[in-house]
Amino acid sequence: MQASVTLHAEPAPDAPALVLRPWHVADVPALMEISGDPALRRWTSLSFAREEEGFRWVQGQERDWAAGVRFGFAVAETTEDATHPRLVGGVVLKGVVPGGPSAEVGYWTAEGARGRGVAPRALDALTTWAVDTFGPTGLVRLELLHQVDNAASCRVADKCGYVYDRTLPSSPPAFPVDGHLHVRPA
Repeated sequence: MQASVTLHAEPAPDAPALVLRPWHVADVPALMEISGDPALRRWTSLSFAREEEGFRWVQGQERDWAAGVRFGFAVAETTEDATHPRLVGGVVLKGVVPGGPSAEVGYWTAEGARGRGVAPRALDALTTWAVDTFGPTGLVRLELLHQVDNAASCRVADKCGYVYDRTLPSSPPAFPVDGHLHVRPA
């Protein structure tokens, strides 16, 4: 799978349009700043103490694209100066198996961009791309998992047509809290 995919999401009444593209090393300084957010650290594993960790994370994203098993997109807001879009989040399609019936989606939003529809617009763009790209080869459902105490993620799932399926038990240390599983048919 080519790592040159670029997706777009329309602007919201109070927020600019979004561009979703594969991660690259130029994102590391912004990732370092964003990953210091305590709320983001609570809900994700995105945390970098040193720049080298950010570079390794981006290189891992690039390897996963090349292997065709995980497709991570940086989410950036367009600006009047289109040469410097502002990184505001990330979305991912993971667990992709050629011809497999399901895959998982995930997302996060930077602190300064929360509450402006970034996550739902980015997730909608990712969902459409996933269905268009992998539906013809067997993908029939997308799954979204979040901790039960993450009400914001539950709202995003609902807005994007991911229906609550069931609560999954915790599995420490990787999943210390029970999780909601939401499903959307492809």
